[in-house]
Amino acid sequence: MKTRAKVRRGSATILLVLLLLAGAAGIVGFKAATDRAVRRKLPGSSIIYIPSGKFLRFATFGYRGLAADLIYLWAIQYYSTPAIDDRFDHLDHVFAIVNELDPRYQDPYEVGAMIAVDGLRDIPSIARRAGREKDIPAMGGSLLRSAFAILDRGAANNPDQWIYPFEAGHIALMTLKDYALAESYFTRCMKIPGAPEFVERLRANAIFRKGDLKTSWDTWLDIYKRAPDERTRKIASNHLYNVKATIDGAAIEEAAAKYRERFGRLPAGLADLARAGLLKEVPKDLDGKDYIYDPATGKVKTVISPWRR
Repeated sequence: MKTRAKVRRGSATILLVLLLLAGAAGIVGFKAATDRAVRRKLPGSSIIYIPSGKFLRFATFGYRGLAADLIYLWAIQYYSTPAIDDRFDHLDHVFAIVNELDPRYQDPYEVGAMIAVDGLRDIPSIARRAGREKDIPAMGGSLLRSAFAILDRGAANNPDQWIYPFEAGHIALMTLKDYALAESYFTRCMKIPGAPEFVERLRANAIFRKGDLKTSWDTWLDIYKRAPDERTRKIASNHLYNVKATIDGAAIEEAAAKYRERFGRLPAGLADLARAGLLKEVPKDLDGKDYIYDPATGKVKTVISPWRR
């Protein structure tokens, strides 16, 4: 029995040693593979392994600004090398080092966020080369989080600069299409002295896209009443036209659906909805003109595009 136990312990030991050797070989192989990346052609790439820019503050002997400059210039070269497939994995970290070295250094915040958003175009090809097509949404989401993290850091370190919440709001509005988040950033931006007046229009647009039509109407109406010039008044008027058409269109289509439930068909005209008591009256557009109704679909549209009035 003792002999069998010794044999089992010996086998287990050998198996454990083999597993450790295989693991070590895997790590060495992975490092060799990563070292073969184009990254090695960029001297200083080991910066991605530095835990934090706070470490460099002491190592630069007072030349933090110079160190921030050098790392920033290196980062631009690094992220201009498309052959480094994993370069975006360290984006926020690399720019955090620059930001920690010189929190008032403005360019790296904007450029870092721009690299993140621009990098979204490269994600599909990077994922295909790595056989990670199913991870494309997650990889894109990670890049966008990096963009917001960099801009949020810029806003925290430079509360007097409206550009960071503005850029974040623009990314939320146009790229992420998270309209509530865009509204939040634009609201923060508007509170900073010097913010451009058009930011409140972007905020109003975000509210509309979010689907809060009542607040959107009130916001555009306020902009219209306070418009400093004819151009701004015209822009606000066109948006009011669009908001009213959207509200009226939803009400008409809802009434048409109820009409079909009651009569088994769509109404021949909008007046039928009023006669059936499904609408108090047939609404008109902001210019007092009738909407164009399609009896085949129950949908309506304006006689003219809101942007060509």
